[in-house]
Amino acid sequence: MPTKRQALILAEIVRIYNETGQPVGSKTLMNQLPIRISSATIRNEMAVLEEDGLIMKNHTSSGRIPSTAGYRYYLDHLLQPSVVSPQTFSTIAQDFDHEFHEIDDIVKQSANILSNLTNYTSISLGPETANVTLTGFRLIPLGDDQVIAILATSMGSVESRVYRIPTSISSDDLEKAVRIINDRLVGLPINQVKSLLKAEIPRVLTRYLHSPDGFLDLFGDVLRHAAAEHFYIGGRSNLLNFAQSDDLDRLKSLYQLLDKESVLPSLLNLRQPENSSATKPPSGPISVRLGDELDNSLLADYGLITARYHVAHQGEGIIAILGPTSMPYSQLIGLMQLFTDELVKKMYEYYDQFHDDS
Repeated sequence: MPTKRQALILAEIVRIYNETGQPVGSKTLMNQLPIRISSATIRNEMAVLEEDGLIMKNHTSSGRIPSTAGYRYYLDHLLQPSVVSPQTFSTIAQDFDHEFHEIDDIVKQSANILSNLTNYTSISLGPETANVTLTGFRLIPLGDDQVIAILATSMGSVESRVYRIPTSISSDDLEKAVRIINDRLVGLPINQVKSLLKAEIPRVLTRYLHSPDGFLDLFGDVLRHAAAEHFYIGGRSNLLNFAQSDDLDRLKSLYQLLDKESVLPSLLNLRQPENSSATKPPSGPISVRLGDELDNSLLADYGLITARYHVAHQGEGIIAILGPTSMPYSQLIGLMQLFTDELVKKMYEYYDQFHDDS
């Protein structure tokens, strides 16, 4: 455990290195520290920090840089979030000052705003769908045995997809199937709809349709897409700006990483207990995971700041920043605290308007 003076030196090394990208020497620290101590004393304290694995020597300089363990200690024990500037607050408010027709539009915009503000990659996930209900289902013929299936939910979202109808299903059968879905499933939570689709609904459809399997496949597919977790990514190419590699295959793998369906739930630690290092500002928990904690070798030199937010009656969502280990965490965590507050406020405005119009 570092002493108070060692912790002060570590915090200053983190701050200076994050701002300049340059290794930090004892003379620089002597001029920057809020207490007056000699260069020799600083070197002695830095030697202890290095022995403890909290800082390390850069091969191209006599200065020191924070290690991953040093960042971890700084995040867990020393970090103080910065106050967001009025200019940044004004930018966020202005970028959210639009009329949004679906909640996913707000979630997508949040990723773009955060990426533009930070020049890092951002990831957003809207509130969970546990309380979302099915509000309607329609099939519109397009010709050539094709239909467009339209499914609406209580969140105000609409999922539409084009399907080719098997020749074994007549137009009369399709009309009957749509009526059955609307009569029996509209108003029910999506999770309950999915459960009924496995057992009760096939039995009901069998009474009225000659061959319900094709319709069940269609409805099940559009329902799955409507209920899926919709991730949005802002500034994807920013991820490559901090890659310390001239290996083109590795850079390609890094860029494509976020396209993999299994990566984002794992990266955001969904369905996992909260990280023990999470801080809890008023807007919700904010956690930071570094390098090996992300459990992906491509992200060994990256950090992930995750903020969870809660919208009453709608559930919990996530906004995250993915960038280099040397991100300015004090500024970014202060920004995330404010940003989640503004995001939640915008979502409440949307839901209030949606319910007023309905």
